[in-house]
Amino acid sequence: MTAMRKPAVSRNMASMNSVERAFAILEFLNSSRRGWNISEMSRKLGIPKSSTHVLFSTLDRLGYIKELQSSRRYQLSPKLYGLGRRALEAAPLPIIALPHLHWLVQQTNLTTHVGILEKRQVVFVQKVDGPGFIKFDTYIGKCSPLHCTGLGKSLVSFQPEEELALILEKYNFSRFTKKTISSHTAFMTECARIRSSGYSVDDEEEELGVRCVAVPILSDGIAVAAISATGTTAQIPPENIAEVVSKTMCAASRIAAQLQPTRIRRYTTAATKA
Repeated sequence: MTAMRKPAVSRNMASMNSVERAFAILEFLNSSRRGWNISEMSRKLGIPKSSTHVLFSTLDRLGYIKELQSSRRYQLSPKLYGLGRRALEAAPLPIIALPHLHWLVQQTNLTTHVGILEKRQVVFVQKVDGPGFIKFDTYIGKCSPLHCTGLGKSLVSFQPEEELALILEKYNFSRFTKKTISSHTAFMTECARIRSSGYSVDDEEEELGVRCVAVPILSDGIAVAAISATGTTAQIPPENIAEVVSKTMCAASRIAAQLQPTRIRRYTTAATKA
């Protein structure tokens, strides 16, 4: 879970207005902790360098990005954390989920997450690190692909049929490892298996050596969120998956029981319609 992920750009940058381009830059910067310089961002996003420079200057002046003087690269600034924190504090899910994530860590000694579906990505809204020295480069607010993450696969598998079709329309099945599902047909088969079993597994599909078990948090049979337990392949050998699934399902059902369906739906309003 340490590799950088390039966010999907759903529209031609040439047709976007300045506000859309500015948010595209912020979302792209969110995909990297090393940052990007103006030339790199211009090339990767397809925005003229002059326009990119203006947008960077404006975002820097407003305090939403900061320049690393030693490398001329830009990163997101802590000011954005304040905005994101306020949004999360207004929602019940991260608060309700936290003690159950701690319980799951105690039961499994693994790192635990809760995520939601947002604009064809999974967004991490809560995390508790497992004990020991092994840590994963995930954080609250991080966006990850749907097709190669346990959280993402659980979230999309338990959507209504029409929503699933909308999510996967023109979806980019990028390959990150040799185990990544990279076709629509294979992914639909995987979704059917997940619906049947009630859980998903990221079996070194996003990063080699990392295995993740995830379970949907359901409201009326629809996944409004998902919970996962993540570790190395040594920490979650195949023979231990069933036990981790059982504990994760228990945590998911406890979170679901505490959530008010109307509130969680407001939190995830239009998440899959973008």
